[in-house]
Amino acid sequence: MASVASLGVGSNLDLSGLLTSLTTAESQPLVMLQKQQVSYTAKLSAYGTLKNALSSFQSAASKLADATLFQGVKATSSATDVMTASASASGAPGSYTVNVTRLASAQSLAATGVTDAKAAVGKGVVTLDFGTIAGGTLDGTTGTYSGASFTPDAARTAQSVVIDDSNNSLEGLRDAINAKADIGVSASIVNDGGTSPYRLVLTSRETGDISSMRISVAGDASLQGLLNHDASGAQALQQTTAGGNALLTVGGVPVTSKTNTVAEAAPGVTMTLSKIGASTLTVSRDTGSVESAVSSFVTAYNSLQATAGQLSRYDTEKNAGAALVGDSTLRTIQTRIRAALNTPQVGELKVLSKVGVSFQKDGTLTLDATKLRTALADNRSAVSELFAGAAGNTGVGKQVSALVDTFTGASGMLNAATTGVKTTLKSLDNQYAATETRVQATVARYRAQFTQLDLMVSRMTSTSNYLTQQFANMSSSK
Repeated sequence: MASVASLGVGSNLDLSGLLTSLTTAESQPLVMLQKQQVSYTAKLSAYGTLKNALSSFQSAASKLADATLFQGVKATSSATDVMTASASASGAPGSYTVNVTRLASAQSLAATGVTDAKAAVGKGVVTLDFGTIAGGTLDGTTGTYSGASFTPDAARTAQSVVIDDSNNSLEGLRDAINAKADIGVSASIVNDGGTSPYRLVLTSRETGDISSMRISVAGDASLQGLLNHDASGAQALQQTTAGGNALLTVGGVPVTSKTNTVAEAAPGVTMTLSKIGASTLTVSRDTGSVESAVSSFVTAYNSLQATAGQLSRYDTEKNAGAALVGDSTLRTIQTRIRAALNTPQVGELKVLSKVGVSFQKDGTLTLDATKLRTALADNRSAVSELFAGAAGNTGVGKQVSALVDTFTGASGMLNAATTGVKTTLKSLDNQYAATETRVQATVARYRAQFTQLDLMVSRMTSTSNYLTQQFANMSSSK
């Protein structure tokens, strides 16, 4: 069969151009279907954009729906290098002078040095327990006590490590101790640069007076001589750092803590000590978090409105509309959200304008931060009730969050609208495929007909030429 390019060669007619024009005309339904597909695909994308904006708005509303937001208390330190602080909802506003005189410390003990960290140091069972050293005198040079007592911590159980042929070196000791997670001690080896430089150092993993170590060895005399240590008796190790409690005063009252994290010295406050020094601790109501949450709510609503405007805008110059121009789902969502924000609540503060949140002429929200601060200062619980609700009232935050669920949830109107668009797109795909098949068949029929026409005209032209030649010959012979 002749190709499109060769059509008309035999007949000297523009059959190729005619077939192209007919193909274009027959393909118009496909063009219309493509335009519909593009339109519905844009609508599907627009619903996704709208859903994201609604989710952001819902997140902002959910934060305001949490009553603990309005119970927040903050604690600040005038000297953050000395201490930092945080407060829980039970914190009572007030100011405290804090004076840190000692930080909590973990006890460290250093063994006598050996010349080779890989050489054998003896075998046996090393047992460690913890407790409090009291009384006596500490020799600052030798790091040992005289006349002291040791009281075990009844809340902790002594732990043991077995030292045998597989680990009876200084390095083996270190690794065996560190491998036992519940032993409560970290072991390391320090090279002091002396003639017997390698020294095993044991450091309690917990700070405080009650975390001082006592070590006993059942085994070789050499291992006993290296590690046996009891502040109330024989001491083979040198104490390089004493275990001690943190000491401080809060408002002039002495406070002791076995760690540098001090809780409830001021009600509802946890302090973290960093160095010796003085600081002023101030505990106050956290209005900043509430202001930030309300501001985010206003911003999220305005962003939702801007998104809705972009999705439903009509460009008069281009005479073209955005994907959701005139969309009933979008209009319903906007109307219901605005109605929810304007619905009076049960409580002392019934409307958002009482806390500085009000609508502007263009439909957006604005926040008067001064009015919100005043409302928080005058009646914090009423502000909480307005947003987070109380008995008999769900509050604006909870109502809006629940409302958005009816839009974006699995059975919500956005999901229903999206499902409808997907169904339409699938139908358009089927229509396109069927129409394309029909167009191809029609064009193929035109091509076959044009090919036959081309052949027929070509034959007729050949016959005409032949007859003309024969008549010419006959005339010439006469």
